[in-house]
Amino acid sequence: MTRADLDKQPHEIAAMFDGVARRYDLTNTVLAFGRDRGWRRATRAALDLKPGERVLDVGAGTGVSTEELARSGAFAVGADLSTGMLRAGRRVRPDVPLLAGDALRLPFPDATFDAVTISFALRNVQDTDGALAELARVTRPGGRLVVCEFSHPTAAAFRTVYLRYLMGSLPAVARAVSSNPEAYVYLAESIRAWPDQRELAGRIAQSGRWRGVGWRNLTGGVVALHRATRD
Repeated sequence: MTRADLDKQPHEIAAMFDGVARRYDLTNTVLAFGRDRGWRRATRAALDLKPGERVLDVGAGTGVSTEELARSGAFAVGADLSTGMLRAGRRVRPDVPLLAGDALRLPFPDATFDAVTISFALRNVQDTDGALAELARVTRPGGRLVVCEFSHPTAAAFRTVYLRYLMGSLPAVARAVSSNPEAYVYLAESIRAWPDQRELAGRIAQSGRWRGVGWRNLTGGVVALHRATRD
């Protein structure tokens, strides 16, 4: 299996990310023109973490995002469906706690965390509403959620250029740097099919477990940070 389909079967998603694990961090930085570092910092800032708090990073992959969260002084734990990504992360970040975990069945008791986040992974989960409910389950009342995800550029001209890059140039660049370039065809298709900022905010609010939903655009809306508080 080299890539998943948009029906997002969990075993296909896991196998696809196993195949990109070896060069995943490098490929992401190249494809994002280095802006991925700023997106991680913005996610940490949006969570407003305090020393001693506990934060869960779902879809953590190799743990690069979990490592960034820990810079706040909070205790950060990463969870991911792909064992290949986790193995790659443990080799380069042995001090970052990384656990195998499905976003729909997280291996933690209720109300374990002060904050939860999922970066560039919610759109890979087969059941978005189920994942939002599961994130709420492991978050204490009053805790925070930040979803960092690719979104829709707000300026029409930029959106046109971005879509051309996404569907044309991105797979070509991936062929030069990725260990599994076919996975980035799925990446482009899944981004194009993902809800825009307002629609995703509505999905979070309608889950019934999150209140005060808002969002902030990054890089002109290429990425959006959605924030909410646990009821």
